[in-house]
Amino acid sequence: MTGKSEIPSPKGQVSDAVSGNWVDHHAPAWSRPYLRLSRADRPIGTWLLLLPCWMSLGLAALYTQTFGLFDLWIVVGCAIGAFLMRGAGCTWNDITDRHIDAQVARTRSRPIPSGQVSVKRALVWLAVQCLVSLAILLSFNSAAIILGFVSIIPVAIYPFAKRFTWWPQVFLGVAFNWGALIGWTAHTGRLDAPAIALYLGGIAWTLFYDTIYAHQDTEDDALIGVKSTARLFGDKSPQWLRRFLMVAVVFIGLSAISATSERSMLSLVVAVGGAWAMGMHMMWQLSRFKADDGDRLVQLFRSNRDTGLILVLFFAVAWFL
Repeated sequence: MTGKSEIPSPKGQVSDAVSGNWVDHHAPAWSRPYLRLSRADRPIGTWLLLLPCWMSLGLAALYTQTFGLFDLWIVVGCAIGAFLMRGAGCTWNDITDRHIDAQVARTRSRPIPSGQVSVKRALVWLAVQCLVSLAILLSFNSAAIILGFVSIIPVAIYPFAKRFTWWPQVFLGVAFNWGALIGWTAHTGRLDAPAIALYLGGIAWTLFYDTIYAHQDTEDDALIGVKSTARLFGDKSPQWLRRFLMVAVVFIGLSAISATSERSMLSLVVAVGGAWAMGMHMMWQLSRFKADDGDRLVQLFRSNRDTGLILVLFFAVAWFL
């Protein structure tokens, strides 16, 4: 006896949900399976989808030297849209992966394989999230709207990528960093080189953090034949993570330089310093990386919210200089 009473897990809780999350403890009971399907009990995915939007909007404000009331709506609209589209993407992912998820220890407790939600109801929930997201997208300019529709392609392909390539994380990066293109375009009405450089840097960042995350499932993935960069790299993962880190910092640094070339030297230094500070946080993650420590892998993955917020903060400070 330890003298400590164990608090029972809420009914239907997903195994890798954040401890004490609001969905399991405060959301109405009828809504919990659908919110779990959207990963609302694990908000890191929403952050990782949202942060490229905010990064690119901050970069666009530096580039145009303007930030107006509509840009505040872009900030809010992207936040709501990221929550909904991350939820829609996860719903689609769980529909397509329901048979695989049932064979993996970490995912068999998800709403569809555990029987909390039927495929038919999951499809309805997917449609609801997409329709509300569409309403937000239609409030942006035509260039951003077009990009928003194009983003459906990588989102639709990603769940199948692990079946035909060892690099599914590339497809995730293409989808998750699309906001780097939309945030910029929603502000400027066009695509420019800084946004593309930021997008490429974001893809490298995704390869970094999702390779870390994928190491949790290497044994189960090997048994069922699912591919990932974690399985591909194996013991060489630290070397590959270092390469992704360097590529991310270089491209994000280039985006900052090109966006601030017409601003003060101090503004340029701070913006580029954001890429450096982001890289230092990634270096800290790399120093703590242990492929066989599941709890640490999850902690490092979730810490990438702070990695992205660092860059957003530096861009915001640079705008005032």
